[in-house]
Amino acid sequence: MMWRSRAVCRRSEQWNPVMTPYVSILHPTTASRGEHQNSENKDRGSSSCRAHTNIFFLKTHKTASSTIMNILFRYGEFHNLTFALPSKTNSQFFYPKYFTAAFVDGFSAHNNNTYQIMCHHMRFLLTEVEKVMPSNSFYFTILRNPVSLMESSFSYYKATSSFIRAKSLEDFLNKTSNYYKGNSHARNIMTFDLGFDHNGKESPKHFQLAGRMVEATYDLVLITEYFDESLVLLKDALCWTFDDVLSFPLNTRTNSTKLAMSQDTQEKIKIWNQLDWQLYVYFNNSFWDRVEKFGKERMQREVEELRKRRAQVAKLCLKDTVEVNKIQDKFLIPYQSGKAKILGYNLNPGLGKAEQLLCQRMVTPELQYTNLLRAKQRKSKFSSINSMIIQVRRQK
Repeated sequence: MMWRSRAVCRRSEQWNPVMTPYVSILHPTTASRGEHQNSENKDRGSSSCRAHTNIFFLKTHKTASSTIMNILFRYGEFHNLTFALPSKTNSQFFYPKYFTAAFVDGFSAHNNNTYQIMCHHMRFLLTEVEKVMPSNSFYFTILRNPVSLMESSFSYYKATSSFIRAKSLEDFLNKTSNYYKGNSHARNIMTFDLGFDHNGKESPKHFQLAGRMVEATYDLVLITEYFDESLVLLKDALCWTFDDVLSFPLNTRTNSTKLAMSQDTQEKIKIWNQLDWQLYVYFNNSFWDRVEKFGKERMQREVEELRKRRAQVAKLCLKDTVEVNKIQDKFLIPYQSGKAKILGYNLNPGLGKAEQLLCQRMVTPELQYTNLLRAKQRKSKFSSINSMIIQVRRQK
């Protein structure tokens, strides 16, 4: 994996983003689409900043990344941005293969393609991503504690070759030489998603090098365990509003499919996923360094504000959170995998047109939302081609 130039990857620390005021989620203004005035932190040296609209998100597996993806989907859709989507009818960029630009729907090296948001699962390869995304794109990703990550993966990917014969997670960890087939879902999955060898060398030198390479590539690394703090940092870095990063948890499991783990099992997971563990420790530390620079008191205020607004929107939108067989709108049924029972939502009845659209989009699973965006973009492209043909005919 190649490093991005330091001039590009450090720009987020140079431009000094600022706070944005409240913008109603149901009645967006120009502030939610461009420059935002800073009413709370004028001492930071700037009164406004411009929202980022060229965004690359590496969607890591089982890290609350589906919730982040939904935020990007809504922002892109409501602001008429163009997504780099997987080609044909795929929901991923041919994972677990390394990403190539040819995997993007409609991409051609000979055409003047314009893409603003890329956020579907891939195995990251910077040189290929750079062929698709503008040079000033904001790169970010999210990491999760490998202990809870592996517990989740074992449930969600139980049907994969490494897990299918294991009686339990403990059984797998005690007999990895018997069960493990080399697939990424069973070991160091975040390392794999980031483009590294998930069965690679384990040494302080390699741990440090991997951390520095990721740090040189990504403008921001979020942490699942501090999700709301992560959203506040993301909002600030992108110069977005609170409403732009509102979300409901997506792709979450029922408590009945979550396993309690002994301390011994947790330690075995750390050892088995040592590459992931060291990455997590590295970026957990850098995350709190960033919070320190942001300001702890300011962070506390903004997290409280974010949670207050989320509660308000939840009261407006959500009737209840239910298992798949109780979801009334079949379009909103999330994909079910392995032993995991993925929860979904029912919306409140009687919503107005604008509220209905917002609420539905906030709970639309990623597969259905991807298909909506793909159909919308293909329709737009088809309309553009028809307009060009009509213009040519008129000129004749």
